[in-house]
Amino acid sequence: MAIHVAITRKVLPGKEEEFKDALRRFLGDSFLHGGVHGAAMMTALPGSESPEIGILRTFADQAERDAFYNSKLFKDWEAYASTLTEEPVYRELTGLEAWFRSPVPPPRWKMAVATLCGVYPASLFLTYVLGPHIQGLHPAFRTLIVAGCMVGLLTWVVMPQVTKVLKPWLSERSSDDK
Repeated sequence: MAIHVAITRKVLPGKEEEFKDALRRFLGDSFLHGGVHGAAMMTALPGSESPEIGILRTFADQAERDAFYNSKLFKDWEAYASTLTEEPVYRELTGLEAWFRSPVPPPRWKMAVATLCGVYPASLFLTYVLGPHIQGLHPAFRTLIVAGCMVGLLTWVVMPQVTKVLKPWLSERSSDDK
């Protein structure tokens, strides 16, 4: 199961360019470590005064995440980065926010539509595939089986594809998207 980690760092005044350059090099170097599936830097929009820089990192699984964060490469980076930034904030993304990873998340209504585009066909599929085999079970147990299959199907199969297909629409911003 892929693990997504969001890191936010506030860069110290006057250290912005040094940090961004060092982070670009570190992000490139981090792909040499097995298990790192993705990494991205997010900066504030041009003209913004925000000193925050976001980093999104994806790992193959928990073991690879732990191996990376315990590696010499990361520990050396952390020691250097701490001289340029305030204390970082780490958040593991485990729910819908991991499906909709982007510097500016889509509006909620678009996330709801995208989720419906995944849930509806998955529901139909599970109804026709599982339904005949579990109809004799207690309703609570049937619901548990369907819910468990739905969560797994959405997390690892359906929603990664839905967000990939709908990415242009999800990232498009209009005056109605608030």
